[in-house]
Amino acid sequence: MAMSVLEHRDQLNVQPGHLFIDGAWSDASDGGTWEQKNPATNEVVTTFAIGTAADVDRAVLAARRAFDEGPWPRLTAKERKKYFSRLVALITEHGDELNNLQTLEMGMPIAFSSLPVVSSEMAAGVFDHHAGWIDKICGSTYPTYETSPTGGDVQIMSFREPVGVVAAIIPWNAPMMLFAQKVAPALATGCTVVVKPSEFAVLTSLKLMALIEEAGFPPGVVNLVAGPGNPTGEALITHPGVDKVTFTGSRAVGKRILEASGDTIKRVTLELGGKSPSIVFEDAPSVEGAAMMAMGMVSMGISGQGCVCQTRSLVQRSVYDAFVNAAASLVGMVQFGDPFDAATTSSAIINARQLDRILGFIDKAPSQGARLVAGGDRPGGDLAQGNFVNPTLFADVDNSMSIAREEVFGPVLVAMPFDDEAHAIALANDTEYGLGAGVYTTNIARAFRVAKAVRAGTVGINEYTVWPNAPFGGYKQSGLGREGGWGSIEAFTETKSVIVGLSD
Repeated sequence: MAMSVLEHRDQLNVQPGHLFIDGAWSDASDGGTWEQKNPATNEVVTTFAIGTAADVDRAVLAARRAFDEGPWPRLTAKERKKYFSRLVALITEHGDELNNLQTLEMGMPIAFSSLPVVSSEMAAGVFDHHAGWIDKICGSTYPTYETSPTGGDVQIMSFREPVGVVAAIIPWNAPMMLFAQKVAPALATGCTVVVKPSEFAVLTSLKLMALIEEAGFPPGVVNLVAGPGNPTGEALITHPGVDKVTFTGSRAVGKRILEASGDTIKRVTLELGGKSPSIVFEDAPSVEGAAMMAMGMVSMGISGQGCVCQTRSLVQRSVYDAFVNAAASLVGMVQFGDPFDAATTSSAIINARQLDRILGFIDKAPSQGARLVAGGDRPGGDLAQGNFVNPTLFADVDNSMSIAREEVFGPVLVAMPFDDEAHAIALANDTEYGLGAGVYTTNIARAFRVAKAVRAGTVGINEYTVWPNAPFGGYKQSGLGREGGWGSIEAFTETKSVIVGLSD
């Protein structure tokens, strides 16, 4: 396999990355840098500045000034929308470049990186959607509950105001879409932002930051400090000048953010992953189609490195064998290789640490009673230089096994049979997570019963897609709060009640 990763790097004219603070690009205060590698070849594609605690402090203070003293929260809705319009046009204009940078930085196959769900088209769409909210963020008026203590008439109303300075911490698995999903609503509501992209995927965030600069956003409104959790992330989540943290990533880091937010009672939105079930009844529109959907989520695209992937397939016993056979057949259709080749269907694992973690789950599963149906190993030959894992299917799994309880975050699907609707619901809810679920049946009454009974933030019925205008988030340990639609506006605003005496 002749990889062309470095050739594409040169074609894209990728330069070393810098911090962006208060409207200017700079090196880290101590000169520190990080090497970013493409996981398909483990070749270094760029270096970028690691934000120190001092750099984070500069960025937060810049965002604080822009919020407390600058024009952004005080602009009219019409004026703020103009900035969004310019940015949407720039993202669209540079769409192919952004999609290629996403492939270069985290190995997402270009055919997948160009799909609307994760591409520049989605990022532009998210900013465009939230631009539509800018002149529709409003409060309420309320009837007088009882006579005022002063005896006079009163008018009671509420306003929505921006929460303040936002720390937006972005994961590596869908960096472009999640940059937009966090930054767009924050800016739409009048907040200012400090963005920290994952150290494993910085290029698209740097490019989006450059486009924000080109669109003319005032200095300090959006700042970027890249770097790992320590020191960069820790300095950001503990900074007293931050009013809100919005984070997508691991449950462990989410718990640390909750702990750190206590000192200053920061507002927090967390999306912390899942162990999402697909519930396949014998009257599914297509049992084979449901199997392809579930196996496709963990084998195609980013190889199961997605929080909302349906990684537990609960299948009615009468069609269980047919489902398992259909899912296994998809494994042979996966094509690894050059991520810039349109024929490549699946990515490598983001780094060696995550690769070892996934292989650990795979190695342990048979000793706990799981039956390996397909995969379970790594491809050889030229692919051995990358972090590839063959798509893996385990059958006869139960919820006591670690492969069924832990978020593997890799190309691993587990299948378990159920007997009836009640059994399926019990299995689906027997988890600490609650991000997503799928229900496959042609019985509309049962579809709604099960969708209501499953404890998850998003439930698909014979379909499974996340939309920017719909609230997205999790139950239980899958997180706090919602992103998308009006949920995003609520997440980045405070409600203020105002009571006006009408008597002279």
